[in-house]
Amino acid sequence: MTDLDALAHVNQPDVVRAQITEFIAAHGHPQDEGATPTTPPGAVELVIRAERVLTPQGEAACEVGVAAGCICAIEPLGTELQAPQVVTLGADEVLVPGVVDAHVHVNEPGRTDWEGFATATRAAAAGGVTTVIDMPLNSIPSTVTSDALEYKRMVAAGQTFVDVGFWGGAVPGNRSELAGLNDAGVFGFKCFLLDSGVEEFPPLTPDALQDYLETVAAFDGLMIVHAEDAETIATAIAAHGTLYADFLLSRPREAENLAIALVIERARRTGARVHILHLSSSDALPLLRAAKQEGVDITAETCPHYLTLTAEDVPGGGTAYKCCPPIREAANRDLLWEALADGTIDYIASDHSPSTVELKDLEHGDFGSAWGGIASVQVALPAVWTEARSRGIALTEVMGWMSQRPAERIGLRRKGAIALGYDADLAVFAPDEQFAVDAAALHHKNPVSAYDGKTLSGVVRRTFVRGHAVDFEQPHGRLLVHGTD
Repeated sequence: MTDLDALAHVNQPDVVRAQITEFIAAHGHPQDEGATPTTPPGAVELVIRAERVLTPQGEAACEVGVAAGCICAIEPLGTELQAPQVVTLGADEVLVPGVVDAHVHVNEPGRTDWEGFATATRAAAAGGVTTVIDMPLNSIPSTVTSDALEYKRMVAAGQTFVDVGFWGGAVPGNRSELAGLNDAGVFGFKCFLLDSGVEEFPPLTPDALQDYLETVAAFDGLMIVHAEDAETIATAIAAHGTLYADFLLSRPREAENLAIALVIERARRTGARVHILHLSSSDALPLLRAAKQEGVDITAETCPHYLTLTAEDVPGGGTAYKCCPPIREAANRDLLWEALADGTIDYIASDHSPSTVELKDLEHGDFGSAWGGIASVQVALPAVWTEARSRGIALTEVMGWMSQRPAERIGLRRKGAIALGYDADLAVFAPDEQFAVDAAALHHKNPVSAYDGKTLSGVVRRTFVRGHAVDFEQPHGRLLVHGTD
């Protein structure tokens, strides 16, 4: 049973105890989410035949066999593997590994008018995403104690259409909680170096960051960092009005550059593993390259909006485009693509960060008052693919950045690739089919999207999570525990 008193002692509101008590009274405790195979060992349940299958060795014509949720066979097309269920893909379809999205804000419990597990994971499945790792904010309580993690798992149980893991949080006052969160199966710890935008998740100072890195390094954990320098932001022009150029001035590149330099230096001192979230400033790329060459254990992600949208195209009052760090200029975007190609940037994550329509202030278009965040988990793959193909980049590269590499970095040993022994997390992708994004038709909770009205290439026609075809009616996702999945 959860220790209800423990939940309120680290940056938690007083109402948490009542929320948990009410939840347990209504739903009871969740049972083990691990699936128990009912098929005899070795029995193939599903075969998918396709002229184009993306494997770690490249694209090939294959038959993929699935048993007990795992890939048990990969044979040349024409082998005629047999199973009770056989799916044959069309000539215009490619079987790709499910996307592993390591940066999703589900916001439940506490801010479920912004988003929730059912809506977020339904949107993920529709976009070919088979695994999401949930951020410790903007839920209430934040995932900064083991008890808060248990509460979030209770709320999520039975709601998820894809597999879901959890990040823990690193905030002032919870350093002693990190080892317990690690033991409970979080995939690492998120911290901010400036105001997060929600009062229950305050930032770490530079000195505190070093202390927390020492703690995390002791058990080989991963610290993931929102890297913007607080002082630089505080002395910049305040975000205001409808001009996007003014908003850019409020979040200058220098804020990212200085914060990333700090993270590198503190990782160097402590030997901790670190990861830079949502990199937008191309000016920071030389710092990352040098740190990697030196042997600092640092990785970085960028996001679909930084790779596909540009500051020049943001309309006046276009607060649907507001995010922090911001979408920057076209020349900056080109350098981010180059950094993906040379490995300086390791992978792509959506940073799905939704809010209500009212919080985006679409009516007034004020970049100062609008919530900063882009809801994109459903369109991340087609958005990235649309831009990638225009640059002559192969689909195999895109799936490496969106599936295999994030899975490897965060420690998902059986996800991110179509390979023997891996979970049968798969998407049927039609790369040449185009569609126009309709924000109102997307599955996430609030109909706001920076991609609304844009024509994208690449349609996800079907998604399989551990060999189970997602039907968008009955959730079959599993809750993941780092170190066991």
